[in-house]
Amino acid sequence: MTVRKLMVEVVAAKALMPKDGQGSTNAYCVLDYAGQRRRTRVKPKDLDPAWNEKFEFLINDIGMPGDLDITIQNERNSGTGRRSSFLGKVTIPISAVPNKPEAIRWFPLQKRGLFSHIKGDLGLKIWWQKAEGIAQDRFDKERGGGGGGYVPGGGGYVPDEMEGGGRRPNNFAKADKQPDSLRPNVMTVPETDFTVKNTNPDLGKAVDYNQHFDLVEQMTYLFVRVLRARDLLGKDQNGLSDPYVRVAIGPVQAETRIIKRDLNPEWNQVFAIGRDKIGGGALELSVWDADKLSKDDFLGGFMIDLQGVSARKPPEMPVAPQWFKLESKTGHGMVRGEVMAAIWWGTQADEAFPEAWQSDTGGHAQFRSKVYLSPKLWYLRVNVIEAQDLATRNLSEPSVRVHVGPYQTLRTRPSPARTGSPFWNEDLMFVAAEPFDDMMHLFVEDGVGLKEEILGHARIPLNSIERRIDGRPVASRWYVLEREGGGGGAFLGRIHLRLCFDGGYHVMDESSNYISDTRPTARQLWRHPLGVLELGIHGANNVLPMKTTKDSRGATDAYCVAKFGPKWIRTRTIFDSFNPRWNEQYTWEVHDPCTVLTVGVFDNRHTLPMGPGAIAKDLPIGKVRIRLSTLESDHVYTNAFPLLVVTPQGVKKMGELELAVRFSCASTVNLMHSYLQPQLPRMHYFYPLDPRQLESLRVAAMNIVALRLMRSEPPLRQEVVQFMLDTEQERWSMRRSKANYYRIMAVMNGVLAVMNWFTDICSWKSPITTVLVHILYLILVWYPELFLPTVFLYMFLIGSWNYRFRSRSPPFMDAKLSQGEFIGDLDELEEEFNVVPANRAQEILKYRYERLRGVAGRIQNALGDLASMGEKTHSLLSWRDPRASAVFIAFCLMSAIILYVTPFQVVAVLLGVYALRHPRFRDPLPSVPLNLFKRLPSQADRIL
Repeated sequence: MTVRKLMVEVVAAKALMPKDGQGSTNAYCVLDYAGQRRRTRVKPKDLDPAWNEKFEFLINDIGMPGDLDITIQNERNSGTGRRSSFLGKVTIPISAVPNKPEAIRWFPLQKRGLFSHIKGDLGLKIWWQKAEGIAQDRFDKERGGGGGGYVPGGGGYVPDEMEGGGRRPNNFAKADKQPDSLRPNVMTVPETDFTVKNTNPDLGKAVDYNQHFDLVEQMTYLFVRVLRARDLLGKDQNGLSDPYVRVAIGPVQAETRIIKRDLNPEWNQVFAIGRDKIGGGALELSVWDADKLSKDDFLGGFMIDLQGVSARKPPEMPVAPQWFKLESKTGHGMVRGEVMAAIWWGTQADEAFPEAWQSDTGGHAQFRSKVYLSPKLWYLRVNVIEAQDLATRNLSEPSVRVHVGPYQTLRTRPSPARTGSPFWNEDLMFVAAEPFDDMMHLFVEDGVGLKEEILGHARIPLNSIERRIDGRPVASRWYVLEREGGGGGAFLGRIHLRLCFDGGYHVMDESSNYISDTRPTARQLWRHPLGVLELGIHGANNVLPMKTTKDSRGATDAYCVAKFGPKWIRTRTIFDSFNPRWNEQYTWEVHDPCTVLTVGVFDNRHTLPMGPGAIAKDLPIGKVRIRLSTLESDHVYTNAFPLLVVTPQGVKKMGELELAVRFSCASTVNLMHSYLQPQLPRMHYFYPLDPRQLESLRVAAMNIVALRLMRSEPPLRQEVVQFMLDTEQERWSMRRSKANYYRIMAVMNGVLAVMNWFTDICSWKSPITTVLVHILYLILVWYPELFLPTVFLYMFLIGSWNYRFRSRSPPFMDAKLSQGEFIGDLDELEEEFNVVPANRAQEILKYRYERLRGVAGRIQNALGDLASMGEKTHSLLSWRDPRASAVFIAFCLMSAIILYVTPFQVVAVLLGVYALRHPRFRDPLPSVPLNLFKRLPSQADRIL
């Protein structure tokens, strides 16, 4: 029998009525057709929710198909006992539904009653199609007797009381689950969850003896310490051996280093084997003689049953090592000697763990956890004063070029003096890092057309330059100019300089929007720390494959990097795991609560062997930023943050990162007092730097930090540092421009809401509210001393009320706020990732240029309108329009006389009553002042 299926795609809603008391709503849709019920997901805090979910219903009576009812509800907080509020409904007759998909149709929401306050529209795609081979008896099973319906795709069971604002139960899956053969095949549009989730890890269970590991979970390891061996058998021709020990259990196998020509070797190496890597059985230790030209010789071994291995928890004394006698494989053969070893069960809190061979890192020492420190950065101020006795007397455009390090080059302006003693008196700012091993190079040049002539060269060691921590004057010095490259020769002149390292500034190597440290360079200017930040990195979940192995299998070797202040940490690399578990804890001192912790996850691209000359870069998996000021003191936050990256195809979720964060405050008074202090050191305000220099100085500082950390062992790679410091945030991005525009609109929503509320008051939409506003206005007019107390009391009440709805989790990277969820033109993202200069085809660049011209044109028109409004206001008294100015000054004279003879309260009452008058007494035509203002002249008609 051929039957029909009703296909409904709930796309979105717009302009819904706020219902949660905060100007927003938590909307979801309930679809009901012939006893079959479906339910969409909840879209929190959104007046324009987008669902994009498809549902399927069986049409059981083609002759009388009936109607489809869709109700939009606002989900209240569970546990309050309050019913979900009604946001509107739509009723669609199925007889009018087409038989193929069409464009989105917007249906206005209907009221439930006469006094319902409903607004908004619901966007749907609805059609029917044939369903072959579905028997009639399945309709009754699918309808389920009218008690409710199964929601495909994990939505659950929707009970009857959900309709009309019933309370939502905590578990929708209480109805009997239908067989898969009877369940309709519903295609739900997949939607990635970009929100932060609360987690409930078992913190501190195994590390209760160590307060430095109370934010992580237990990870059990089998520790094997191989100390030494004695009286081994010599296998080589010289009667000696090159012994090493092989540790094997399950699939894990590790080896000590080889000791050359020794029968009593000492290794003193520790192996940490994770419990999850141990497949069972016994631990095997064997001693081998390393041979280059032949197979390694077996010197003996022994087995240890893990049932007899004891557990150790620091600060207990270390497990005493024992001598184990070596045995042959078969019980026969020449074997002698003993091995001293200690074996115990422990956790990641064991003091032997950091330097041990670790099974989850593949045994590579360069992939262990490490702590890095950024170099100490100083601002170098070079005051180029003048030069004298230059060899060339007739100069055209004399200038000074200064080089500091490999990346920093600045030049002074040409001197107006064209003689042999040019004068500049110009400050040039550079960034330098301790230790000061570099040289500063100065070149006095004279520009002649397109060619520059070097008149002299000076080399100054950075370690000879004076340091200061305040604005005190520094003595200047004369430096003799030499020929470029040295070599002596005739006297070329001298240059007058004032050099110093300024330690009173904070050298920024990251954006000021998410700065992690505000202390000056000079340590003697630091304040005492306000508290301690503790971070527990638990692990990642559902990480996507980042590379392909030799056997064409996806793999990810993930590690984390966290930065706060000058301290960087890198966790160990977990090999070949899509759900890596680190469970590492780190601590930072906090000197300013309004700073940001940054945590990034990367895929290690150096775990696989590379060919000669091959260069691999670690790829970012995602990043999380946590602002400390959003955290409550002494509260542990355990959350799973989404790892999001922007790709040319859109925002992509790469997995989730589980973190535990705690900000401990030493003194609440000092913490609150820090909010009243300047964020940056005093030198930034007494001797401010040129804002045009700050960005170039920040880039220079970032390059210095990246180079220094790259030279560490093991290195923290340059691409990792650049990703953590967001070096590309200044690059043009249409997506970021849209995000900033909507941020401005969100800020203006409060002003617009007040304006809309005042418009509703003036239009008497709610007579009771308007009358109350009249009464309040009259009270404030006759008792003006109550105005400011009323305003501040109102803000106090609003703030106290919003305390109930404060966020319970730290902020996270928001894909919707970043305009990454819905992207209409993917070329906008591709443009964001294009290099500078662009390397795309001319047609693509032309299209982007025209698009940018359109955006700039709209901005240009908006700025022109704003300028016209200001010019019209200025023209009121400028007599540019004599008649308009005469009318305005006559009005000002009459207003002055009236306000002088009339009490202020009377004027205020009359103006207020006039502004709040009933719509019956309003004229739809524009007001007289507005007519006068629009007729005023501006400078727009003078623009070419």
